[in-house]
Amino acid sequence: MADDVVQGMQRYYVERAPSYERVYLKPERQADLRAIEAWLPGVFVGRSVLEVACGTGWWTPHGARDARAWLATDLSPETLAVARAKALPPCVQLATMDAYSFAQVGPQTFDGAFAGCWWSHVPLQRLPGWLDALHAHLVPGARVVMLDNAYVHGSSTPLTRTDEAGNTYQDRALDDGSVHEVLKNFPTREAAFAFLAACGRAREPEWIAHPHYWVLTYTLA
Repeated sequence: MADDVVQGMQRYYVERAPSYERVYLKPERQADLRAIEAWLPGVFVGRSVLEVACGTGWWTPHGARDARAWLATDLSPETLAVARAKALPPCVQLATMDAYSFAQVGPQTFDGAFAGCWWSHVPLQRLPGWLDALHAHLVPGARVVMLDNAYVHGSSTPLTRTDEAGNTYQDRALDDGSVHEVLKNFPTREAAFAFLAACGRAREPEWIAHPHYWVLTYTLA
């Protein structure tokens, strides 16, 4: 994927930060959201968790509710500012971090990891390397949760093209009328499990399908 597409996506999310959470107000998604919000805290009870690409922090207070420590990270100060204004659990720390480099984490390790609506934005050709980089900061037995959108006709933004690597894209409009191309993949259960099998460290993977979202959980060997 060209660097200009990556940079364009970054600009898009910076400009969208003030209005990002409107997507969680769609009436047809409310049952899914309430079910996931009720389920998520139990996964990370007592754990030290790294959240990747937390954005405006919609999922942070739910996942971190019963955690021991929670480091919520994002590349954009603009989206982190929205997250910082929320009533977050005391265990939460916010930090600026590039989700591809993990440089700001340093040698710190965690026994949990969470990424909400991030997997879909990782180019397929970069996904194996990204998973390896994430796993390098997790201890054996860590619990990992990936959560993302399912494609639903009439609710999801239509796909506009597919590139040579199989990545799919959407054209998204902002309030100012500007249109931005955003990479957005919608993996099947089989495709996601294949990526985990290739990395060789995921154990007991589980795919939970909701009408508008999917959840992938596993334990790190």
